[in-house]
Amino acid sequence: AVVSTQSGHYGRGNIANSLLDESFGLEKIYRLGQDAACSVAGITSDANVLTYQLRLIAQRYEFKYQESIPVEQLVRNVCDLKQRYTQTGGLRPFGVSLLYMGWDARYGFQLYQSDPSGNYGGWKATCIGNNHSSAVSLLKQEYKEEGVNLKEALHLAVKVLSKTLDINKLTAEKIEVVTLTRSNDRTVIKVLNSDETNKLIAEYETEAKKQEKRKKYRLRLCVDTTA
Repeated sequence: AVVSTQSGHYGRGNIANSLLDESFGLEKIYRLGQDAACSVAGITSDANVLTYQLRLIAQRYEFKYQESIPVEQLVRNVCDLKQRYTQTGGLRPFGVSLLYMGWDARYGFQLYQSDPSGNYGGWKATCIGNNHSSAVSLLKQEYKEEGVNLKEALHLAVKVLSKTLDINKLTAEKIEVVTLTRSNDRTVIKVLNSDETNKLIAEYETEAKKQEKRKKYRLRLCVDTTA
């Protein structure tokens, strides 16, 4: 999964299997409340337990205070639970890492990552799952310190997924892209449909071809000058 919080965008790889019945909810991106969502990597059954707890914490807070829970408070509460499972007899740690994205009035757009030990931290852009080390390394090179807009963030997500997923070609069936934005004082969490995702992939592939041509031209120019 790849995230860039400055623009509130979110993307993840999706392992497709034509024999699976998708009507039975094979989701790995979960809405946690009005202003937050998360993605998971690891044991899905463990993820179901934790996302249930996250939703329960968020709803209890909203019922009590009539407003959405601050994003970090939500993350910290579930990480306290995860940490208890690492040191209590008869229990085992949850075998899942989570990425949380959300918005609140104090800090705006936020991104957090937590691991099975209960440790968590805030990020500008990061990832979890297979090949996450390669993806993080690429993000360090490509992410702009001053931040990125939504379009740039989406293109960056597709680029990182393209270079780190173990597939030959990106398609809408193999990746899922979600955006979290603000509109009319409300948080909007939107899953891009197949057409929008394919358009995004096509834009990335077109730009990648242009960059490859420019590299070849510079190399040819360098060789001709040297000759």
